[in-house]
Amino acid sequence: MFQGGTAAAAIEMYLAAIPGASVVSSTPHPEPATGIMLAELDLAGLRVLVSDSAIDHGFDFTPSSSLFVDVADRAELERLVAELGEGGTTLMPLGDYGFSTAFAWLNDRFGVSWQLNLP
Repeated sequence: MFQGGTAAAAIEMYLAAIPGASVVSSTPHPEPATGIMLAELDLAGLRVLVSDSAIDHGFDFTPSSSLFVDVADRAELERLVAELGEGGTTLMPLGDYGFSTAFAWLNDRFGVSWQLNLP
């Protein structure tokens, strides 16, 4: 993940939103203003690498690559949709689409795509 200088803020949001989430390791760039060189997160069992790119790329995230999260109950799904969706964009609003009890697809404010599911 290249967060364009926002990796620390993204990590804070993910740690607050996802129960049991933790930072496994984190290495800063040699120039502190550049941010995080590489961090490994454990998001409820899903290992994710996060990096602030020191290079300005001509691309960003694509929703065709998403983090898929199953939740245990409707309240947890609604909470995650609200917290991860704040400042982001909704791709599929929370609803029953026939393939699960409830589902939502969104891009968070950092551009990361999340598919949130209540089986």
